[in-house]
Amino acid sequence: MTRFPAVLFTRQDETPDAEFYSFPRLVTHIDAGAIAAVTQLYREHFAAGGAILDLMSSWISHLPDAVHYRRVAGLGMNAQELKANPRLSDFVVQDLNADSHLPYANDEFDGAAICVSIDYLTQPVAVLAELGRVLRPDTPLVITYSNRCFPTKAIAVWLQLSGAARGAFVAQLIAESARFGPAEVFDRSPATGDPLFGVVAQAR
Repeated sequence: MTRFPAVLFTRQDETPDAEFYSFPRLVTHIDAGAIAAVTQLYREHFAAGGAILDLMSSWISHLPDAVHYRRVAGLGMNAQELKANPRLSDFVVQDLNADSHLPYANDEFDGAAICVSIDYLTQPVAVLAELGRVLRPDTPLVITYSNRCFPTKAIAVWLQLSGAARGAFVAQLIAESARFGPAEVFDRSPATGDPLFGVVAQAR
């Protein structure tokens, strides 16, 4: 049971998420400089040849083009977006706010990513605990975020925080899951354009 009060995870729009994500959005949600920063974090933390889980995935995964992974599994909300993603070897459509259980085996992946989406999870500790289950020990979770979001679907606490304070909150969520070692928060914001922060932790 999380120690965080439930009110932190309420949203302005509590209608079913499946309705909000029913049509594809084939756009990037951060600019080119921030995307490059995400890709660099993946390059640094995801070993070539591994199996990567792209959680809350879409039509693009921002993984480095030159690096081969034996598997990139995507879990997201819109089938058309996931089908359009050339990096995915397989995908699942699932609403994590309705069902936080991941449809994967224990120790199935060598790394996992959540890109500019952690702010939409209403049960983030439960999802993070599941990520710790499906990751092999000593493999990385890389969470990235910027200053853009769909504000009506973002959790209340996210809208109250900004910048590195959001990273500290994500690190607290990771610690609460009890599945990871200490999280590090990175400010990889380009000199101009969208800011980009990363939170990285190793599965236990």
